[in-house]
Amino acid sequence: MDGHLDERWSAWFGELTLTHESDGTTSLRGFVPDQPALHGLLVKVRNLGLILISVEAIDPSDTQAPTAEAIDSA
Repeated sequence: MDGHLDERWSAWFGELTLTHESDGTTSLRGFVPDQPALHGLLVKVRNLGLILISVEAIDPSDTQAPTAEAIDSA
């Protein structure tokens, strides 16, 4: 799939924020409380047929950054 993930999917990803990047990818950012929640998120990405580029844990003590970040190509 090419292009940005449509905004209609934002509700499906719950509290995560969808951001359309200038390079044509869509970033999903937000707090992921535990491993089962992360696995559930990864299943959603897989079920949509998205290409997962990376998953990055971010220090939760940094109040400017989300706790987890997933960047996918829609």
